[in-house]
Amino acid sequence: MPRLDRSSALLAVIDVQEKLMPVIDRHEEVVANIERLVRGCHVLGVPILLTEQYVKGLGPTVSGVRRALVETSGYAPIEKSCFSAHGCADFEGELQRSGRRQVLLAGVETHVCVNQTALDLLAAGYGVFLVADALSSRTAGNREIALGRLAGEGATVVSTEMALFELLAVSGTDEFRAIYKLIK
Repeated sequence: MPRLDRSSALLAVIDVQEKLMPVIDRHEEVVANIERLVRGCHVLGVPILLTEQYVKGLGPTVSGVRRALVETSGYAPIEKSCFSAHGCADFEGELQRSGRRQVLLAGVETHVCVNQTALDLLAAGYGVFLVADALSSRTAGNREIALGRLAGEGATVVSTEMALFELLAVSGTDEFRAIYKLIK
């Protein structure tokens, strides 16, 4: 798997919704890391796609992530009913229009929507990077099983800091200082 490259990467935030997050393992840490990713990707010029599953039942995206998106790239969720975001025509269309071939995945649930999205992206030839500390499920066990399976299928497991610094590539710049502020 090649290194993350900001000219090739896109962040996909999957289903981080108000009524679902309270039952997600480590939900506060996951939301905080997704907020860091959103803000960091904005600094680095990396596009962001956001999905919401069954909004009527699960509610909108949690307020912290929604606020980070509004303040950076804008809050424009892609509603979906299929588990795989790549199986949703709106998501797939936005991804193709972006021209990006590397997808950073963050969100929930790792063993359902993230898993199926990652498998479809891998099958379509995308480089998939799973941001492990920005992914979760209702149980830690389901998350771990999904991460193991997806790594075996060819996805690369990274952390929020790994991803942001790999996309950054150099220190001593205004971008570096902005990223550093996000992670300290």
